[in-house]
Amino acid sequence: MTKTNIVVVGAGYAGVAATKFMAKKFKKDPNVAITLIDRHSYHTMMTELHEVAGGRVEPDAIQYDLQRLFARKKNVQLVTDTVTAIDKEKKVVKTKLGNYPFDYVVLGMGGEPNDFGTPGVKENGFTLWSFENAVKIREHIEKTVAKAAIEPDAAVRKAMLTFVVCGSGFTGIEMIGELIDWKDRLAKDYKLDSSEFSLKVVEAMPTILNMLDRNDAAKAERYLKKKNVDLVLNAPIVEVAKDHIQLKDGSVIPTHTLIWTAGVKATSDAADFGLEAARGNRLIANEYMEAKGYEDKNIYVIGDLVYYEEFPNTPTPQIVQAAEQTGHTAAANIVASVKGSEKHKFKGNYQGFMVSVGSKWGVANLFDKIHLSGFLAIIMKHVVNLKYFFDIRSGYYMFQYLMHEFFHIKDDRNVTRGHSSRYGNVLWSVPLRVFYGLVWFIEAFKKIVGDGQWLKPGTWFGEGSWFTGNSVFPWTWDYQSVADVASGASQATEATSGASGAGATATAETATQVAHFGLSYAYGEQPMAVIEKSPDWFMSIMKFIMPNMEVAMFFQKMMVFVEIGIALALMAGLFTWLFSATTIVLVLTFCMSGMFYWTNIWFLPVAFALMNGSGRAVGLDRWVIPWLQNTLGRWWYGKPKSMYGQK
Repeated sequence: MTKTNIVVVGAGYAGVAATKFMAKKFKKDPNVAITLIDRHSYHTMMTELHEVAGGRVEPDAIQYDLQRLFARKKNVQLVTDTVTAIDKEKKVVKTKLGNYPFDYVVLGMGGEPNDFGTPGVKENGFTLWSFENAVKIREHIEKTVAKAAIEPDAAVRKAMLTFVVCGSGFTGIEMIGELIDWKDRLAKDYKLDSSEFSLKVVEAMPTILNMLDRNDAAKAERYLKKKNVDLVLNAPIVEVAKDHIQLKDGSVIPTHTLIWTAGVKATSDAADFGLEAARGNRLIANEYMEAKGYEDKNIYVIGDLVYYEEFPNTPTPQIVQAAEQTGHTAAANIVASVKGSEKHKFKGNYQGFMVSVGSKWGVANLFDKIHLSGFLAIIMKHVVNLKYFFDIRSGYYMFQYLMHEFFHIKDDRNVTRGHSSRYGNVLWSVPLRVFYGLVWFIEAFKKIVGDGQWLKPGTWFGEGSWFTGNSVFPWTWDYQSVADVASGASQATEATSGASGAGATATAETATQVAHFGLSYAYGEQPMAVIEKSPDWFMSIMKFIMPNMEVAMFFQKMMVFVEIGIALALMAGLFTWLFSATTIVLVLTFCMSGMFYWTNIWFLPVAFALMNGSGRAVGLDRWVIPWLQNTLGRWWYGKPKSMYGQK
């Protein structure tokens, strides 16, 4: 049977969404092959470019390797190449390095900045529309501030420390927000006063954030002014020079840094494909995302590249939600065409808009009903980003996102204001880790020795140990025979009756002594159990797991060796996070069983404290964890490459 070849051009939000969708739908169809072509070997999280440009996260935080995204997708071939033409008649995608025949092709190469022909933008300005752009801005700002720190001319110095963002859309406001957060660090690193920095937003319109509700936009405007950002409105830029910009009213703003975020258009590469285009070079498509005039050629257009009017004179917005939805629509219609089912029309479903103004404050408008600002808006943005990783089924990059945004962050630049960052010296937790492991070891070893002598192994495993007699677990008492219970009661009676009066009185007092609550042991007091009697539901679960005495004794003996293993691992600093988490589970289990006292509850906070990478200081985790991550990563994902598809 002839294979059906599907080629997706562009690994942006739309291209990845379409490819993921089709890879899943055709998973069990060996006659369908999908090829994803992009000039890069990675997918860029475009909505977070400002974080790299503004020095918040490292560049690799927003760079997601395609091989990791499509690991185990045997029906997807990755190709790193640049598409040069589409032969619509012969149905071939031409690239710099080869040709790829197709039965269906999906064009999702995205957009690029639109400078509207403003003189000097290309030569003297910076755009923020790619990974390379973000890194270039970051490096330029650091170099410019370093030069300004040793510039003796006050006017030149002021111009160098004036940073201007052109455009007050999402990208522009998020970029200026990062500069608000970054300037204090830059000032400290280069021995400057942060008040010397000047931040400006230049906007041709009279208002900012025009996609937001006016009340939400007003909140953002107040916040920016509070942070001393100068909003220059009704001020189109007519020229960009190396050391200044000129506005339409003739005024000049001296600056060495102009970041242009004022517009976007479809990528200029698409202009060579011979497809019908609308304004901004966007390719016109019908409601099925099929290219206009070539519906019979199975050419689909998605993402920022597509021009489809949802409403008269209103094309799909160039935002992530629209990109993913157009990608899904095209992919679903290709699946329908291959399987002979009914096609689906595009219907936009935009659930809201969010914009961060720095790492700790933002505004959000959800479902046209919910309006958030400040802390809650930033939390919502993180939730949406985490949902994106769920949508593309990438647990690996979801974990990396959490690390970069919450745990590997510097200068308190996250929503928790640095409290979740692990950039603290874990060396000082080493004594606690060793002591904690030693406590586990001694307590476990006591269960082996019992009434024996520690230095005489021949006396171990006898009376008083967990390896002799019946189980100590309270839910196994039902397993003891009536004879055992009667015998134990008789022995207890004889012991009591044979004791002296004083001894009997002391025994009675001990037996009836009231337990006292306390977080540390007080001499002479009976410690209080966290839970005096196990809940019935917990007892039921345990009795299901341990249905008889033999099974209960097996678990009891095994538990001793588990505790010794945990103790040795903690002292050696091996898999510290895992074994600390295990101790938390064990302590909670002991608490539920009525076998744990409040005086020992410190086991829990210590375990949580050691989960912060304690094993990476004077511990085996320093070498084992990186080795394990690399080894398992190569086994599961393969080795990431700078280029894919090359033979």
